[in-house]
Amino acid sequence: MAGEVIVDALPYIDQGYDDPGVRDAVFSMVEEETRRYRPTKNYLENLPSLNMHTFETEVIKAEFERLQARLPMDVLSMKRYELPQPPAGKMSDLAAWTESVENSMAQLEHQATRICNLELMSVYGCETWKSCNSILVQMTSQVQKQFQDLKKKIAEVNWQRKNSQNTAGEKLKNLESSWVGLVSKNYEIERACAELEKDLTILEQKFKKS
Repeated sequence: MAGEVIVDALPYIDQGYDDPGVRDAVFSMVEEETRRYRPTKNYLENLPSLNMHTFETEVIKAEFERLQARLPMDVLSMKRYELPQPPAGKMSDLAAWTESVENSMAQLEHQATRICNLELMSVYGCETWKSCNSILVQMTSQVQKQFQDLKKKIAEVNWQRKNSQNTAGEKLKNLESSWVGLVSKNYEIERACAELEKDLTILEQKFKKS
């Protein structure tokens, strides 16, 4: 059939790979092929172009633009932790003081929330980490089991290949032995025929003389 590839290599039973000169011959063939191979400048031209901006968010884009413009990074804002009083010109303004008080209340609530989170972490943090580590150990065990199963499947495939190649090798040896026997028999038959023809020729010559 057109395009059919016949694999005639049986690495489990083939011999001669370590014979003198075989490795040098293989290396010379590889070197010859590399000399004939001339890659183009863009050897990926048959593949679709790579989109480098697929996973960029607006924040990442802004940061890349800042780096490209060589601008300094914004300093960490501590404004949320400050409790400023009203400006000097609004010390008697009730609305300004109301805004300052609301800001202080928001800051106090934020700090109270942080304290609550720290207290919760001090009580449940260890158990949470233990649970997380237990989950990680379980995931590791599952991955290791999958890895061992995959190694087992690979070993089974290799064993099947070796078994099939050994079977094919025995069959090839038997066929080769049979072929050698048939060739030997053909040679013996041809030699016997030649002897008979020779004897027949001698008999014909004797018959003619008589």
